[in-house]
Amino acid sequence: MKSIQIEIKWALIFTVVALLWMVLEKLVGLHDTYIDYHMYLTNLFAIPAIVMMVLALKDKKKHFYDGVMSYKQGLKSGILLSIFIAVLSPLAQWITTYVITPEYFPNVIQRSVELGYYATTADAEAQFNFQNYAIQGAFGAVVMGFITTAIAMIFIRSKNN
Repeated sequence: MKSIQIEIKWALIFTVVALLWMVLEKLVGLHDTYIDYHMYLTNLFAIPAIVMMVLALKDKKKHFYDGVMSYKQGLKSGILLSIFIAVLSPLAQWITTYVITPEYFPNVIQRSVELGYYATTADAEAQFNFQNYAIQGAFGAVVMGFITTAIAMIFIRSKNN
């Protein structure tokens, strides 16, 4: 258990930050008034997500591996962290959907039909719903976590002399 404490800690931090990001999006109007900009601006979450992954890997290197971590050790840690984030992702999506911004799906469905992205409300509802977002969020956490870790570990790993 001690070997995965850092990954669990950072998965929880990541999830809280993601929820705070959703609150921020709602407060600035990206879930209603400025919903047309949501699909672009929500991607800015990649910045804090990458920062958190890097901080988590550096934390693991410093506090678990005493400052000396191989690429493989970091990759294992990042993959584990990504899986933990993915496991927490449906809960975060549930909180987002039903607590933080229950009006988001109705708003995005209506607007996507108005703009012609979808021909019918039913088509838009098939895309914009809790189940779809929960699956996409979990899958995205794993894929993006793996990619971020693979790149970050090039720089974070201990160099052999």
